[in-house]
Amino acid sequence: MIGKAKPMTHHHEADTIHTGIKQAMHDCIHNCTDCHDVCLQTIQHCLHRGGTHAEAKHIGAMMDCAELCHLCADFMLRGSALHSETCGVCARACEACAKSCALFHDDPVMQRCIDTCNACVESCKQMSAMKMN
Repeated sequence: MIGKAKPMTHHHEADTIHTGIKQAMHDCIHNCTDCHDVCLQTIQHCLHRGGTHAEAKHIGAMMDCAELCHLCADFMLRGSALHSETCGVCARACEACAKSCALFHDDPVMQRCIDTCNACVESCKQMSAMKMN
C-alpha cells in the first residue's frame, strides 16, 4: 500500500469561515435595521419633547444614522461589493448619533437609541473590515 491520502480539511475550514462571515453579516443587517427603526422613533420622541431635543443638529444626526443604517442593510442584503465601505460610514454616523443622544442620557428613550447605535457601531466596524468577493 502506497499510503493513505490525508483528508482535506481546507473546504471545512473555508466553510466555517464563510459561515462566520454570513453570521456576522446577518447580525449587522439586524443591528442596522433595529438602529434605523429606533432612530426614527427617537426622532419623533424628540420632536414631541421640543426644546433642545428638537434642535436641528441633533435631529440631523439621528436622520443621518437612520438613513445610513437603511442603506447599509440594503447593500448587505443584495451582496454589494461596496458594503464594507457603507458599513464604515454607517459606523461613523452611529457614533455621532450616540454622542448626540448622550446629551440626554437621563431620558430612557435616548438611552435606548444610544445602546442601539453602539451595537450597530460594533457590527458595522466588523463588517467594514471584511472584503467580499
